[in-house]
Amino acid sequence: MDALLILGGLLLILAGLVWLVMRAFGTGLLWGWASLLPPFTLLYVLRHWRSARQALGLSALGFIPLVVGLTLLASQDSQRLHALLSLQWLKPEVQAPAELSIELHGELNGQPFVPRQGELLGNVLSLREGQDFFASRELVIRLQQPVTGALRLDVLPGDQGPLPDIEVSWLLPEQDLPETRRLSHGYTLHLDLQPLAPNKLAGDFHLVLPAQFKTTLSGRIEVFRDGLRYRDGKVDRQVDSIDTLAYVIRDYLQRRFATRSVQLGDLPVVTLPAEVLDLTVEAQINGQTQRLPVRLNKSASRGWAVDADRFAPLAERAVVTPAPNVAVAPVETASSERISRPLDRRLRFSLEGLLRSPSRYENLSMRVSTTRGSLAEGRFQGVDQQGRLVIRQRLSGSGAASYALRPEDISTIELLEP
Repeated sequence: MDALLILGGLLLILAGLVWLVMRAFGTGLLWGWASLLPPFTLLYVLRHWRSARQALGLSALGFIPLVVGLTLLASQDSQRLHALLSLQWLKPEVQAPAELSIELHGELNGQPFVPRQGELLGNVLSLREGQDFFASRELVIRLQQPVTGALRLDVLPGDQGPLPDIEVSWLLPEQDLPETRRLSHGYTLHLDLQPLAPNKLAGDFHLVLPAQFKTTLSGRIEVFRDGLRYRDGKVDRQVDSIDTLAYVIRDYLQRRFATRSVQLGDLPVVTLPAEVLDLTVEAQINGQTQRLPVRLNKSASRGWAVDADRFAPLAERAVVTPAPNVAVAPVETASSERISRPLDRRLRFSLEGLLRSPSRYENLSMRVSTTRGSLAEGRFQGVDQQGRLVIRQRLSGSGAASYALRPEDISTIELLEP
């Protein structure tokens, strides 16, 4: 509705201006040519008001639907209005740099094939041209086994046995659904793809299908090995993919439990894109299987993140430099024993240290005595927004109780595990 009002108002204004120029030519040829310039148009209106007032009134009438339409647009989509008034639509569209370097020569179904997207997920290699739901042209190669490292494959037309399935599809402008052709033998295929950091495969590609398919492709390709995308060497959390969600959840669990020994199970089926996701994930943490509720939200600045994630980053793994050979072997043995011995956090545990670094003691068992004589024993859950210590105690069955204790009410606190 707002677009119709804006368009109608502009047409009325334009019609009034054209009528005004026609009236000026009717007055005199010199006035007609002069009215094409804005200063002389105003002079003509002032000198010949009786002749110009009707055309000027029509133009003024066009401002009514124009203002109403702009007001509606501002209330519904202010960013669109800003883009319209700033004339951003007049600027040429800047093409984003391609994420993959794909240099293929040849054709697919008799038409040039210029893919900009490529993936090798599991055992499916796909090259895709077009950004819509249905690709304008697409090539899919279904391998016999999932690929975990480099890939080298050669197939000739006379080869028999289990071979990769080739699928080509194309979408014509007058069609709603793409046409697809499949074949499992009688083609020539050469693949030599090597791993490329951080998550790509790159190398030579050559494919020749039988003559009736009109498909011959040769060159070099790059494909992604998973759904992660990187920006400045870091995972781009803005990308909507199941691999991005798995990366965010795994990173959260590693920091929450202060361990890198986290094996995340398969995530539930989710619908993307989305802004908020509530999931129950299963993971093995230090060899123990746990099911945890996780709430994910996506922001414009950070991308995907776990709600209420306030855990500190894990310390970098120390790089141990081999020590030179020395004559005293017992000293080396004792030193290595000290290095391998796990740190017992109970030795220097105190309430002040807990308040300084609460994430260090997350999910550890504690016993707390209050100044009133009460006793609470359970697992430390963190510090809430009011600065209170939250301790969760399991009850008989599947129940649980949570205690929120102010630091000034605590007389003694004891850490029960290292």
